[in-house]
Amino acid sequence: MADNLSDTLKKLKITAVDRTDDSLEGCLDCLLQALAQNNMETSEKIQGSGILQLFASLLVPQSSCTAKVANIIAEIAKNEFMRIPCVDAGLISPLVQLLNSKDQEVLLQTGRALGNICYDSHEGRSAVDQAGGAQIVIDHLRSLCSKTDPANEKLLTVFCGMLMNYSNENDSLQAQLINMGVIPTLVKLLGIHCQNAALTEMCLVAFGNLAELESSKEQFASTNIAEELVKLFKKQIDHDKREMVFEVLAPLAENDAIKLQLVEAGLVECLLEIVQQKVDSDKEEDIAELKTASDLMVLLLLGDESMQKLFEGGKGNVFQRVLSWIPSNNHQLQLAGALAIANFARNDGNCIHMVDNGIVEKLMDLLDRHVEDGNVTVQHAALSALRNLAIPVINKAKMLSAGVTEAVLKFLKSEMPPVQFKLLGTLRMLIDAQEAAEQLGKNVKLVERLVEWCEAKDHAGVMGESNRLLSALIRHSKSKDVIKTIVQSGGIKHLVTMATSEHVIMQNEALVALALIAALELGTAEKDLESAKLVQILHTLLADERSAPEIKYNSMVLICALMGSVASALLKELEAWNPWARGSISLDVAESLHKEVQDLAFLDVVSKLRSHENKSVAQQASLTEQRLAVES
Repeated sequence: MADNLSDTLKKLKITAVDRTDDSLEGCLDCLLQALAQNNMETSEKIQGSGILQLFASLLVPQSSCTAKVANIIAEIAKNEFMRIPCVDAGLISPLVQLLNSKDQEVLLQTGRALGNICYDSHEGRSAVDQAGGAQIVIDHLRSLCSKTDPANEKLLTVFCGMLMNYSNENDSLQAQLINMGVIPTLVKLLGIHCQNAALTEMCLVAFGNLAELESSKEQFASTNIAEELVKLFKKQIDHDKREMVFEVLAPLAENDAIKLQLVEAGLVECLLEIVQQKVDSDKEEDIAELKTASDLMVLLLLGDESMQKLFEGGKGNVFQRVLSWIPSNNHQLQLAGALAIANFARNDGNCIHMVDNGIVEKLMDLLDRHVEDGNVTVQHAALSALRNLAIPVINKAKMLSAGVTEAVLKFLKSEMPPVQFKLLGTLRMLIDAQEAAEQLGKNVKLVERLVEWCEAKDHAGVMGESNRLLSALIRHSKSKDVIKTIVQSGGIKHLVTMATSEHVIMQNEALVALALIAALELGTAEKDLESAKLVQILHTLLADERSAPEIKYNSMVLICALMGSVASALLKELEAWNPWARGSISLDVAESLHKEVQDLAFLDVVSKLRSHENKSVAQQASLTEQRLAVES
């Protein structure tokens, strides 16, 4: 074998120069036979013989041997170590030229050769890119798309594979193919050739690659991809084939327009059927498919239009089926059901309907099943749903009377940040009512846990929500007892730090809460406010040109409160918040804080704000300046 191969390679060197087609063809047949028997060893010998460079001269359209030469290149390029040598031997340019051939066999072998050289090879892809190979292949796909004979379908499959190898995991080359309009062509191919398993599979792999790119979604949305994929999905019985379709559906379903198209094409009914078929199975592949189907279902509900279409006023079959997942014993379905409710609960109308129809009780029952050593993802999903349902004002009292706060507080001991985050968000949404805020604000265990989480620097979301809930307890309760509980638990320093947040809304919430503390319980909080350097922070906020108008306004209101005189705007605000306290709010004068305000020359900073473009800020600056002038 080895001697024959060596002889063939020597003979090929001579015949390649003489161009005697009969002798050349014999040599090429011997090489193909040797490659079929031992591809790697034969490829090494071809590389060692130096004959690779001769192949470029043999790749000519008019020769009867051209297809065999391209076939040999395709075979040797199956080996990773041969791809760069093929590029270095100058084979790419003549191969790309052969893509203009009319001979189907030449096109087939050339497509194989280029596809194999491109596989996982930056050098191969770059050379094909420079030679303009991708555009020619896409043009072929367009022109051959409608022909359904077996030879043509084989060629289409090879060309799709070549483009896949050319662009796989390469964003810039994928973007190039998208710009060349490959997506509508591939979708058309899928529709026409859906009976051809190999070509269908190649289209799906190509879709999977391209769908990851955000720029592809718009092109996909302008085709009938949703309809074709759902049609294909319905035909699949084999798990692996369905999995391939799933892998394309998931990235495409991230686009809202495609979500709606998939819903309209009937994908949801397919997913519900899979869930029904697989729910009781303990086979690994069935469990995986159940998860994929229910996850995709939840993803489809993230689009506003697709979600509303499936909600159907709370009467829709899909909504009812999803609702039945929540009491299920299957954790995956419990999770998907709770997440689906959270997604349905994205507008007030849906939320009000669901609360009126007993969804809250179902979610609380679900949470109850997961208190002790529960499933964290289910806890997180159920709390997410409750938080969303609590957003409409009309739902808050109903949810409070249903016992949601008690159900949520059972998870106060959780050490899982995602659960902590949603727990905090749910409570914050519920406590608009003064009574609820006061009740929670006097709950020492809750307040101590909030203060602990305010220091969770590794979990910014938990830290932020804890601060916001602390502030909300004060703002909504306007209660001295709540303020005392927060002071005793060490929460004041966190509210002062919150006033320096990069988020204006959080700064504002902190300043309003601190103003209430100064108005209602300054004596109790004085030492903590002083050690947290509140006065210096207020000076910085007022002096900083980047501070928002509302931050400047509330900082000056707070200064007045610290000086022992609440500005009229704050007094009106406090009285509006506290009808029972009208005329009865007494103000403590904190001597040390008072002195700090005087020492820091606030007068200079405040006087500059009298000419501020915001009228409320300018007005408050005048009032504050008067107060400071009296005290100086």
